[in-house]
Order: sequence, then structure tokens, then C-alpha cells
Amino acid sequence: MGSDFVAEVAARSALVLGVDPRPRLHPGREPLVHLERYALDLMEALGPRLAAVKFQYAFFEALGLDGIALLDHLIAAARVLGLPVIHDAKRGDIGTTAAAYARATLERWPGSALTVNPYLGEDALEPFFRSAERTGGSVFVLVKTSNPGSADFQDLEVDARPLYAHVAGRVAGWAAKYPARGWSRVGAVVGGTHPDALRALREVMPESLFLVPGLGVQGASPQPGKGLLWSASRSIFYPDGKPDLPAALSRAESYLRALAG
Repeated sequence: MGSDFVAEVAARSALVLGVDPRPRLHPGREPLVHLERYALDLMEALGPRLAAVKFQYAFFEALGLDGIALLDHLIAAARVLGLPVIHDAKRGDIGTTAAAYARATLERWPGSALTVNPYLGEDALEPFFRSAERTGGSVFVLVKTSNPGSADFQDLEVDARPLYAHVAGRVAGWAAKYPARGWSRVGAVVGGTHPDALRALREVMPESLFLVPGLGVQGASPQPGKGLLWSASRSIFYPDGKPDLPAALSRAESYLRALAG
């Protein structure tokens, strides 16, 4: 089976590098070649200082077959560098389709993690949980996301509690069924732009690793905490809106200092 995602990230830092490629920002006739080289250089330079690398699938899929090939190359390179991988694809569909999504990500890349959407309920998530258990992977369930519009549905009151609190309660139940190395294979996505919710949800889901987006451009402030994996994408990958390796390393270093307390 190879590596185990939970064991690997639990032994590393709290910073996740998000890769959201934008070819228009890369110079020359072959922007994807430059983009790939830049991503490889950044992953290699940060190396063991990262908890994981998170690949946002939409940006690769938007580039067609060339983008899918680039995604495969970068995931393979991350694994060669010993970096845990998070597939940020937010999958969620009926059971048979969910099983196919799981084969395409968790089973194709053993020891990796995948973000999933809980809107279709438990039967649509079970294929992901079972694949994670078989392959040494992990699943991050969307609970309270970092975008402002998350309040439209996630904050709706149901029995005097916000809907996201009910989702968190279910995640805690699923997490208890899939223990892994002192944590669980079932984690949660909780936006760092909601610090009060972040603290409250840790009490509800004590066994789950949290993937915490929003660091950087969205304005979240890094806070140390057990089991928190803080994700920064544009603010590291494209500091000041462009590819700049020294500036990217400097930005990552500043986040690492803050997360170390």
C-alpha cells in the first residue's frame, strides 16, 4: 500500500501548499513547461517543511488533456519528493459514481487525501471512506467553508444550531469508525476565515484532522493548533500576483513562523 497520509502529515508541519495553476502568468511560448518547472522548484525547495501539497483540480481540468497530464506529473513528483498529496476536487455523488471518483483519486494514488461534499449524505460518502481505509488515505469533508457565501446555507439554523454544526456532528460519528494513527481517516474542511467556528468545531470533531483554507488572499490569520493543516495557495504560489520563487519561499517562511507559535 505504501505511505499513509495521516501518519505522514501528523509528523510534519502545519502548512499546506496549494497549487492553483494559471498559465497566463508564466512567460514564453510554452507556459505549461515554465509552470511545471516553477511548481517543481517550489515543492523541492519547501520539501519537508510542508505538511502536504494540495492540487486544485478545477484549474488543471480547465486546461484540457494538457492540464490533466500536468496534474499527473506534479502529483508523481510530489510523491517522489516525499510530500503527501491532497486532491482538492470536492467530489460528491451517488454511491456508484462516488466509487469511481474514489478509484480515480484515492486508489490511483495510495496514501493521498481527497476533499468531498457531504450534501448527498452518508451513502454517497461511504465509498470514499472505504477507499481511504484500504489505501492509507484520508477524506476531508466540507463542513464550514472559507468563502463569504458559505453562510447562505451552512449557517442556516436547524433546531437552534447552524447547519454546519449538524454536519460536524455527523463527521465526528464517521471519524470514530475510521481511526488512524491517533486521528481518523475522516477529516474536515473548516475555513480559517471563521476563527470562532474553527475553535468550536475542534470540540465537536476531536479525532479529525482539519484542512483549513483561507490563509493569505482570503484574509485568514494563521493560528497554531493540534491537527490543523493550514492551506495557502495564491499567496505562496503567486506572491504579489506572479510566479516568484524567492518571494514564495519568503511568504511560506513567514507562515511557518506564525504556525509554530
